[in-house]
Amino acid sequence: MKTTKRLLLLVFVQLGTFYYAFAQKPDIQRINPTNWWVGMKNPYLQILVYGKNIGTANVSLKPYLGVKLKKIQTVENPNYIFVDLDISKNAKPGNLQLIFNIGSESSTVNYEIRQRTAKPQAVTQADVVYLLMPDRFANGDESNDKYDDMNDTQADRKSPWLRHGGDLQGIIDHLDYFNELGVTALWLTPIIENNTHQTNEGGTLRSSYHGYHFTDHYQIDRRFGGNVGYKKLINEAHKKGIKIVQDAVYNHVGEDAWLVKDLPAKNWLHNWDKYTNTSYKDQPLIDVNGSKFDKKVTEEGWFTSFLPDLNQKEPLLANFLIQHALWTIEYFNIDAWRIDTYIYNDMEFMNRCNKAIIDEHPNMLLFGESAVNTVMSQAYFTKNNLNIPFKCNLPSSCDFQVQGAINAALKENFGWNEGVNRLYTTLAQDLVYQNPEKLVPFVENHDNDRYFSVIGEDFNKYKLGLIWLYTIRGFPQMYYGTEFLMKNFKNPTDAEVRKDFPGGFKGDVENKFLASGRNAQENEAFEFNKKLLNYRKNSDALTNGKFMQFVPFDGGIYVYFRYTDTQTVMVISNTKNTETVVPTANFSEIIKSAKSAKNIMTGETINDISNIKVPAMTALILELK
Repeated sequence: MKTTKRLLLLVFVQLGTFYYAFAQKPDIQRINPTNWWVGMKNPYLQILVYGKNIGTANVSLKPYLGVKLKKIQTVENPNYIFVDLDISKNAKPGNLQLIFNIGSESSTVNYEIRQRTAKPQAVTQADVVYLLMPDRFANGDESNDKYDDMNDTQADRKSPWLRHGGDLQGIIDHLDYFNELGVTALWLTPIIENNTHQTNEGGTLRSSYHGYHFTDHYQIDRRFGGNVGYKKLINEAHKKGIKIVQDAVYNHVGEDAWLVKDLPAKNWLHNWDKYTNTSYKDQPLIDVNGSKFDKKVTEEGWFTSFLPDLNQKEPLLANFLIQHALWTIEYFNIDAWRIDTYIYNDMEFMNRCNKAIIDEHPNMLLFGESAVNTVMSQAYFTKNNLNIPFKCNLPSSCDFQVQGAINAALKENFGWNEGVNRLYTTLAQDLVYQNPEKLVPFVENHDNDRYFSVIGEDFNKYKLGLIWLYTIRGFPQMYYGTEFLMKNFKNPTDAEVRKDFPGGFKGDVENKFLASGRNAQENEAFEFNKKLLNYRKNSDALTNGKFMQFVPFDGGIYVYFRYTDTQTVMVISNTKNTETVVPTANFSEIIKSAKSAKNIMTGETINDISNIKVPAMTALILELK
């Protein structure tokens, strides 16, 4: 009898514990997206709700005109639940009320749906994109350099691998500098929260100062200034006529990301029996004779061991990433979208994501980082004219092929495929792209050796290559410091090509933002860029014109034209070591009746353009009259 009473008591205690555990007020710790908008072309919204055992909750929506609760989804981790809503066209801005019931307890969440106010400005060929790394550009607020409650508590400019304190306020403080230079769009390396521990790379502990290790998609890193600081930058930039390019990462997150710390489900990551790194090879993705194994390694292998690789085939994760992209554009009023490590993403997911953005913002420039080795591979990962089973819908790409061709043209002796023929041949393959004029050519970025160092610090070559960059088709991208001859090689690490902008930090001896802080050659370089970029902004031919090139001849003479009905600009390049007089009779189909031209860099008028004298290793930019 006593045994029976004890058993009954134990059962009642266990039932009481069970009831207590499930009768707690639902503890909701996170909701993503943090808000949404009425008037989106796609009425579908999926809200991720995170909290202790929230997956056991019953969910209801208080009646709201134009909004319906369509479905509730749970996953293997009980700390997640996904709420699917339909927001119709007749819905008005306001607060939805979502009620979560666990047992006899409930929590009500007010979820705001707003009126759309974002008005992205289209990035076009009239723009020049300036790539900068916020941590290394300028420190406008020293109070946010480091925080003791973050995983990485250090900031030290003496170390090339740690954070240096640059922030969004530092960029705001120098917006007039970009206006003076002629830059019209800023591409910032990622500013989303990277609350990560330092990673051991090659035996050295390094901070994620570059921003590519996301830990919370809906927070701008507070060391940069947080969400408020980013909104302020974009508003101030827009007032100055400067557009903002967001750097997006879909392929991976940081190992300290909150989603990784408590995964919704194992299949949100690419899992292998043993650690498998991507091969970094693009060939298996386009190879009709390639193996499924090699393709899987490229797509699903991890970029590094400390960057968990996301499985974009998982529908809930795909929705999370797509909605974050749409939320970011709407919330911050982003103008363009650059996509990191493009080729390592699932291409069907990328097509879906690109379409979702373009459906809402038809004129938005999207371009990807496809660091591949051939024109055909680069075309494969954009909208192309190839007759292939799978077609990518990405409008544009960083033009790595032009980058390699410009550097080769400046370093190699002239030959059948060498020297400037490499640039000519690369551009001659534009037929594979649907929109070659939307590509983003460049000569250097944050992952490359510095351009001025690559060409042997030859100032004539420096100017020649930049003339090509700024006058061929596409949206040219420059890298911070290009304008005043920053140099270095990636030896021993990338940090060597990511030096601080001199003058952006307290205590800097030199200030390259000012003419007085630059030496004579640096000022010449700055003025060269300034003059050409400001001319370019107002040139109908360079910003809207078609492109026509001629076969290089006479050991290194390369001529091409940009033209509209109202303006024709001729670029005549001499890559030889001797001055050359170039006859122009072979260009009559485009020169037509023009007899004279203006040298836009010197202001000189050339009254007879039948034969044009071009100094060694020089390009002339001539506006035909």
